[in-house]
Amino acid sequence: MNWDDLRIIAAVRDEGTYAGASARLRIDETTVGRRLGRIQRDLGVPLFEAVDGVRRPTRHCEKVLEHVGAIAGHVAEIGRIRESQPGPVGRLRIASTNSVAEELLAPRAEQFLRDNPGLTLQFLTSSENVKFSRWQADLAIRLRKPEKGDFMISKLAEVRLYFFEPAETVDAAPVVCAYPDELAAIPESQFLRARRLSAARCITDNVRVIQTLIRSHRAIGVLPEHNCAALLVDRSLRATLLDKRRDVWLLVQIHLRRDPATRLTIDWLRLCFRDLARR
Repeated sequence: MNWDDLRIIAAVRDEGTYAGASARLRIDETTVGRRLGRIQRDLGVPLFEAVDGVRRPTRHCEKVLEHVGAIAGHVAEIGRIRESQPGPVGRLRIASTNSVAEELLAPRAEQFLRDNPGLTLQFLTSSENVKFSRWQADLAIRLRKPEKGDFMISKLAEVRLYFFEPAETVDAAPVVCAYPDELAAIPESQFLRARRLSAARCITDNVRVIQTLIRSHRAIGVLPEHNCAALLVDRSLRATLLDKRRDVWLLVQIHLRRDPATRLTIDWLRLCFRDLARR
């Protein structure tokens, strides 16, 4: 039994005929009769009787309608929840790497959610890209520009990159930290190749791993700025700002392009990266 079926009972009671209920609910008259017949079979009692060409509710129907009235009231209250919220209402899934979520979004999420009580954010963090074609996320932050796809794409930011190495020479050569071969086109990998540092002994797409090794003062590597705060003030390390920056791209499901909650969230994401640029 579902709410649409229960609405048919109320409509037939109010209009007195299947034709009247059909016009009110904007469904076929045959559908009204068929669905009402199914409800009566499920309940095992008659709901209406024909009197002078009008459908009159039976005592069983009156009992059912008491509950239908209560349900209608609850449905109306649910509908007013949106009206009670100051601003857009919605639940959005944001896909990004762990480091972007942890270092850029999470520190600013509390204030954003407090300012917008109608919004709920779900963070999907992984080094693997979500499948937009399978509706796994509503928005995604990518560090590489997708070649094609059925979504809106725009540049979110250009992130500064730093090369870190020990400030003092040590006896053993520092461990070179690099990214996997599939990331050979990113500026970080290009810089290491140009410096003839391609013989990496630590290969990972996890920037937190590279950050930890660099912090040991026995490793070298390139990191995006949002992972560098503690390293930049470490006097045992030498930091070199790279000429090239890392492009960050924002992907948005097309059907959400005019959604108020989505537009508000996009503005917030841009602000998160804009704050990074001001450091």
